[in-house]
Amino acid sequence: MNARSTALHCLALWASLALAGTASTRAVELSTQCPPSFERLVDGTCALRTLYDTYARIDGHGGARTALPPVRQGFTPGQIDLGRHLFFDRLLSADGRSSCASCHQPSRGLSDGRATASGFGGAALTRRTPTLWNVGFADRLFWDGRATTLEAQAEGPLFSANEMGNTHEGLLARMNASAEYRRLFAQAFGRAAEAPIALPEIETSLAAFQSTLISLNSRYDRYVHGDASAMSPQEVRGLNVFRGFVARCTQCHTPPLFTNFQLAVIGSPPSPGHIVDVGAGAFSEDPLLRGAFKVPTLRNVTRTGPRYFHAGQLKSLDEAVSFYNARRGHALPAGERQAIHWHVHMLKPQLDPADVKAIVAFLGALEDESMLPAVPTTVPSGMPVIFPGDRK
Repeated sequence: MNARSTALHCLALWASLALAGTASTRAVELSTQCPPSFERLVDGTCALRTLYDTYARIDGHGGARTALPPVRQGFTPGQIDLGRHLFFDRLLSADGRSSCASCHQPSRGLSDGRATASGFGGAALTRRTPTLWNVGFADRLFWDGRATTLEAQAEGPLFSANEMGNTHEGLLARMNASAEYRRLFAQAFGRAAEAPIALPEIETSLAAFQSTLISLNSRYDRYVHGDASAMSPQEVRGLNVFRGFVARCTQCHTPPLFTNFQLAVIGSPPSPGHIVDVGAGAFSEDPLLRGAFKVPTLRNVTRTGPRYFHAGQLKSLDEAVSFYNARRGHALPAGERQAIHWHVHMLKPQLDPADVKAIVAFLGALEDESMLPAVPTTVPSGMPVIFPGDRK
């Protein structure tokens, strides 16, 4: 099938899906309330409020009782809610078969439970779907850190031929063909409905929604804020090992977000059947970035399994923790040279099995999905809101 026939096929399929959903379409009303844990300011925008606001912030450093880094905010309730509807709407993909939520599924820790993501037409991609929890704090996005804003990140999957398969022109034509979306964008951005929907408005709405995906109310957080009974003795032991000098996990997985959003070279193994993924090294001539990947958050890490690392190479949290308790560079193929960070791995194993199990137990105390957004019952396109597992 050539490019022209592929495009025509996608347009025909999208049209049939849109028509199929038209009968169930009803007017969407955008929320006028900020999400939980957000305060509506006098200018009408929403601002995050947490107990971490009561602590001091030391730039470049984290800790149990330190303030959070800056989070993306300044969005109105309407922009946030419009972004929520966009996130779940399959209209954004070229063939009308996938939405942002197809990979970032609420029931799977805002990931998808796969070793690597499923792309356009069901093709397997080379990297795992990262979680979106606390992504509003991130100044590096994608596994290789190539984007620095949520808006720039949105363009990656939207316009990748391997992911959602759309084009700037195709997306805007589709959005502007929807009277419902034109009405909602005019409402959310306070402009005339006659003006066409612009790409920056789509990206801003998605960024607004994703910035509210906050997870900071786990049992660990209650423990930090003074509830000594919130974690079990084994979890407390795991926390102490996690932040101790031998394991040094907090060097990268820095509290309170349990990531520093930096690029790290850990010597991760290649995905079975694939060559070494050089990560951020693909965008730099610096040899120190060969094999570098963004440090992922460990918040809700128990919800994003059962596969871990950038390509799902490891099959459990026990395997992931044990990976760091092994000799530096043990998983790299012969001849592969990477500048593994000094604090990653041991010269020889130093954690006993009970320490490993305690760390895994502690990671369970980081689970919190109390601010998981509601899945819309209907989206402006009229297409049914479905996930990959829903398809027959």
